[in-house]
Amino acid sequence: MSFYSQAFQHLKLSLSSHTLWVTLNNPEQSNAISLEMVDSLTRVLKHADFDPAVRVIVLKGEGPTFCAGGDVKAMQNKTGMFAGEANELRMRYIHGIQQIPKCIEELSTPVIAMVNGPAIGAGCDLAMMCDLRVGTAKSKFGETFVKLGLVPGDGGTFFLQRVIGFSKAMQMSLTGDLVAGEEAYKWGLLNYFVGEDVLETETQKIADKVAANAPVAVQMTKKAMKMAYLNDLNTILDLSAAYQGITQRTEDHFTALQAMKDKKAPDFQGR
Repeated sequence: MSFYSQAFQHLKLSLSSHTLWVTLNNPEQSNAISLEMVDSLTRVLKHADFDPAVRVIVLKGEGPTFCAGGDVKAMQNKTGMFAGEANELRMRYIHGIQQIPKCIEELSTPVIAMVNGPAIGAGCDLAMMCDLRVGTAKSKFGETFVKLGLVPGDGGTFFLQRVIGFSKAMQMSLTGDLVAGEEAYKWGLLNYFVGEDVLETETQKIADKVAANAPVAVQMTKKAMKMAYLNDLNTILDLSAAYQGITQRTEDHFTALQAMKDKKAPDFQGR
């Protein structure tokens, strides 16, 4: 039995064409993030990042919702990840849901969010942690924590403004208003805006386009981009020189040069 055919709580997996489809599977709670989902998701992502068969990861939600964020019923009942008093809750966040942004930020493999419906609260933040987002008229984003008397506890203040800019992120965070469909695309919450009936096929096309490129170069480019918004120019120039030195001696680089000479598409092997 392969790793991806195992049963994972609140998660479904499918691997095809170098793309690992990861489905948040907690539809009874609109795919709200649970402790079980945190454990399953971080375990799967860490494994996939070290798997040469996986060149792209697609994250989506089961049913009509991408992710509703936190389980409001569990909040009210003070159960699951919302059990305990203030300091216990703080530790639950650190050792619980905050493991997701830490995990995703460390990934070398590109992650695409297929936002098939509402992405609310922590669900919005989860989409922002991904490298690309594809959606439709049914895609909705809401940084709605203030409406529940809360602050983003999962890194939303870090990720959202890096996707849409400080001013728009502040607007979403202070009002809690939803941004949907084509407006979400215009704001930059979505990279691709497609028809509802072709969402999955278009997402696969985007994944295939990324997966068709040289895997080592893609991974290092992603890492360099992540590092570039956190560091100064000299640090990035040093990092870029190291990454360029590595990629210029990969087999894939010389495969690309030969393919260009032969006027054909290269077949990259990740070496």
